[in-house]
Amino acid sequence: MSDEDSSGWQLTESDPGVFTELLKRLGVPYIVDDLYSLEPESLAALQPIHALIFLFKWFPESPDDEPGVGTGHYDSDFPGFFAHQTVNNACATLAVVNALGNITSLPAGSQFMDLMNFTTGMDPQTCGMAITSADWLREAHNALSPPSAISLDGLDLPKKSEEAYHFVVYLPVLGSLYELDGLKPYPVRHGEYDGSGEGWVKKAREVIENRIHTYPTGALEFSLLALRDDPIPGMRRRLDALQGSAGDAELSDLMNKFSNENSKRERWAFENSSRRHNHIGLVHALLLALAKAGKLDSAKADAQRVMQERLERQRAMQFD
Repeated sequence: MSDEDSSGWQLTESDPGVFTELLKRLGVPYIVDDLYSLEPESLAALQPIHALIFLFKWFPESPDDEPGVGTGHYDSDFPGFFAHQTVNNACATLAVVNALGNITSLPAGSQFMDLMNFTTGMDPQTCGMAITSADWLREAHNALSPPSAISLDGLDLPKKSEEAYHFVVYLPVLGSLYELDGLKPYPVRHGEYDGSGEGWVKKAREVIENRIHTYPTGALEFSLLALRDDPIPGMRRRLDALQGSAGDAELSDLMNKFSNENSKRERWAFENSSRRHNHIGLVHALLLALAKAGKLDSAKADAQRVMQERLERQRAMQFD
């Protein structure tokens, strides 16, 4: 969620590359992938999935309100790890931490494990305060946020009410599906799941689909990410085992998947690098150069012409 009083935490994007880089900084060998479908085949290709991170448009509600009928019930005796969100803009990292805190035998860096051990036994509010007070965690979070390009403070411009978005986590704990929302007083228990077949993800799909159906038809105000094992180490081991199997169909298919995964990591690395840089200075310098060369007016006219042509094409497509 966003607000002007961010307590030093900056907004982050709902992007798998951002989350995966955060996991890397925490010393956790997992990745996060976009989910474009909740169909069993799509989810099966990403197994094992440890948690689902859901982004949605947030609407204020009373913190004492019980979840609605059919959406689960608060569990004040939740047996796992749960931290409240105590500062604005931290919900993305807090969602990740709430997920990781409930994964048994979690492989993670010493700094993150020290933080988890420090919060053992704390109530959710104190736990959330301890987590968001960790300078190193806030720095890791902010390192993946776009820099603030221009400050409009002091210009007396009218304030705009921005839409707020929020991250929550769905994951299995002791045979039941739970929803961990740092803005709620307790975790929400959505009931037990069948341990056979798809397991907990089948129950999660039903809950998330019901939630999505509460939005207007065609709404795009949410996204879904899967926290999963990094497939590359397993692919490397399998490739080594298949070496010498010239023409083997499994080898060819695995090499294509391995190449796609590596290309995805390269794209993530480039996008994360771009997020760390403020390009306003470059744009300003280019505009000055065009002005000095007497080409700024013509460049502006060309841009307006291109935009007008694009709008006309869009209108034409609407009436075809």
